Amino acid sequence: MRTPTPRTTRPGSRRTAAVALLGSAALGTALATSTTASAQTDPGAFAPAAEATITPGTQMYTEGAQCTSNFVFDDAAGNLYVGYAAHCAGTGAATDTDGCLADSLPLGTRVTFNEGGSLLGEGTRLGAGTLAYSSWDTMDRIGTSDANTCAYNDFALVRVDAADVGKVNPSVPFFGGPTGIDTDGTAAGDRVHSYGNSSLRGGLELLSPKTGASLGDDPATDGWTHPLYTVTPGVPGDSGSGFLSADGTAVGTLSTLGLAPLPASNNIGDLAKELAFAQQHSGIDGLDLVLGTEPFDPVL
Repeated sequence: MRTPTPRTTRPGSRRTAAVALLGSAALGTALATSTTASAQTDPGAFAPAAEATITPGTQMYTEGAQCTSNFVFDDAAGNLYVGYAAHCAGTGAATDTDGCLADSLPLGTRVTFNEGGSLLGEGTRLGAGTLAYSSWDTMDRIGTSDANTCAYNDFALVRVDAADVGKVNPSVPFFGGPTGIDTDGTAAGDRVHSYGNSSLRGGLELLSPKTGASLGDDPATDGWTHPLYTVTPGVPGDSGSGFLSADGTAVGTLSTLGLAPLPASNNIGDLAKELAFAQQHSGIDGLDLVLGTEPFDPVL
């Protein structure tokens, strides 16, 4: 296993508070990106936002590992999926950060949606699903070797059980949206918004909504990762949570917490690129992002 450099930690892992180290890398592989979101699912088919229990920002547990959901996706067959970070279903040590080398739980692994999870327990189960796609598992299966792809492609999908589909709403709590998919990255100072749900906060929802600013994309990463600061920063258990741009488009998914050279910064994977990779390799026909039913309103 390649030894990583001590620059960042994963804010989620096989153990909620585990620390994983991730070195920086750039991605040179060009992928076709989806610039529009899904029109397949009738917005009226979702639970009202005020009543839904499975949404972006929901706690997700995978064999004891807690992460946070990012966005809702659908496919041509009408299935609904909830996204989170692929490393949340990793099986190796906390220092396993290369998605092409790290082991992952198999597709079909059961995942639950919970509320009230803390260090004392997993809280109340709201619903469940099965792991339907993992970028880590997929990159291993198809033999991906580009170091940059391996470093930044950290995205997985859980197919919601049919019995729980009626509990889903795709709107991001507190902020609303997403309004679409961002495809041009972030510039220094760009406003970003997120909703994390780490069990380390013990259910203190006041700290879940986050607003911050981009630190500016490193051209060497070819737009695959976006460093940023938020108040408060993402912590273990927030992994996978989604980030919105200033106009409510889905920018990325939380992957790492920076240690140096920018302590307490976060790095998010670019959703457009992660989704394009999944569309190409997952075998899920018509996979796409579902827009929020609630208007985007950046209160913070």
